[in-house]
Amino acid sequence: MRLVIKVGTATLYQNEKLSNRIDNLVEFLVELNKLHEVILVSSGAVGAGYTKLQLDKTKIENKQALASIGQPLLMKEYKLRFEKYNQIVSQVLLTAADFDSRKRTQNAKNMIEVLLKNNVIPIINENDAVSIDEIVFGDNDQLSAYTTYYFNADMLIILSDIDGLYDSNPKENPNAKLLKIVNEIDQKLLNTPCNPNDKFATGGIVTKLKSAEFLMKKNKEMFLASGFDLSDVKSFIFDNIHKKGTLFTKVKKWK
Repeated sequence: MRLVIKVGTATLYQNEKLSNRIDNLVEFLVELNKLHEVILVSSGAVGAGYTKLQLDKTKIENKQALASIGQPLLMKEYKLRFEKYNQIVSQVLLTAADFDSRKRTQNAKNMIEVLLKNNVIPIINENDAVSIDEIVFGDNDQLSAYTTYYFNADMLIILSDIDGLYDSNPKENPNAKLLKIVNEIDQKLLNTPCNPNDKFATGGIVTKLKSAEFLMKKNKEMFLASGFDLSDVKSFIFDNIHKKGTLFTKVKKWK
C-alpha cells in the first residue's frame, strides 16, 4: 500500500522552536516504510526560516525569503534523524503548476516511482519561495491531497494539532463528539473561513475537509489524527484498531 503522510507546522514547531515531536514522527515513518511505500508532505519551511531571521510574515516577499532560508534547515533536521535509521530521503519541491501540466505531472510521477522503488522516502513541500499565489492561498493540506491522487497513493494521513473532526468545536463545547467515520461532508463546513491555530500555518480544519472532499470524490480515503500523540495513527495503521481520529471514506463497510 502507498501512503502519503502530511505533517503540519504546528506539529513540528513549538514556541518557535523545533519540537522533539519530529523525532517521534521520523521513528513512525521508518517503521511504516517497512510495511508500505511512504511519501511525506511536510510543512515548516517558513517556521524554520523564522528561527534564524525574524521577518514580518505579513509581507509576501518576507515569507518567500523565510521559506528559502528554512527549507534547507528543515531538510537538514530530517536528514540527520533519518540517517540514524539508515533511511535515505529526498527533497521534492512542487507548485500547483506541476499538477496543471500533464507533462510536468507525469515527469513528477516518474521521479516519485523511481524513489519509492529504491526505498527512498520523498519529502515534499510546496515551493513557497517562488509560488506567490500559493503562498497566500495555498496550503500543504491541498498539496498532500493532490500528491495522494496524482502519485497513486491509497490513503492520505494528516497529522495535526487537530485530532479529528468533531460535531461541534471541542474548544468551546466540552461535550463535542468525535466523528470517527465520515462518508459525506456538509457543504456548509467547506465554505467557512479557515482557522489555523499556529501563526506559521496556512490551513485549519476547513482546508483538511476540502482535502478530504477532493479525495473522496476520487474514491480515495483520508485519515485525520493527532500529530502530538501518534498512538492513534499507529493503532489504526499497524493494528487495524480505530481508537481516535477521523476516517473520511466513501466505503460504508468501515465501522
